[in-house]
Amino acid sequence: MKKWTKDIEINAPIEQVWKFLDGSLENMQEIMPQVVENKPIKITEEVVGSVYRQSYREGKRIEEYDVETLEYSNAPNKKKLKVGFTLANMFEITAFYELNRMNDNQTSFKYTVTNRPLKWFVKIFLLFATEKVVVEFLERVKNVAEAKNL
Repeated sequence: MKKWTKDIEINAPIEQVWKFLDGSLENMQEIMPQVVENKPIKITEEVVGSVYRQSYREGKRIEEYDVETLEYSNAPNKKKLKVGFTLANMFEITAFYELNRMNDNQTSFKYTVTNRPLKWFVKIFLLFATEKVVVEFLERVKNVAEAKNL
């Protein structure tokens, strides 16, 4: 299994950043433009255990998978969201977003991703996997949140 953790400071209020992670499909698409659909399959009162069917465009292909909420906390100064899904029956992936309010207009964003191969022959792909995608995602969230904060 591979794991990457990175963090970044964002010059935007915590609620501004949170809405891209825990909001509408339109908000989610601003930071994840490849997500074309995010439809609720099972919604729980406590959020943990909720499942969404997500469609993701990869070139001309659209991949569909179920995303389960594994951890959820929405306090005024600290927010957490952890989701998990299986991609193409080959990788089990978790994404963990942690936001901390630094002050009224600054948020610390920590992003942790794990990727576990489910088939022996895909383990080799993880040898070449880098943190580049994680860093690019953090930068995209920062740029979108700060642009919307102007």
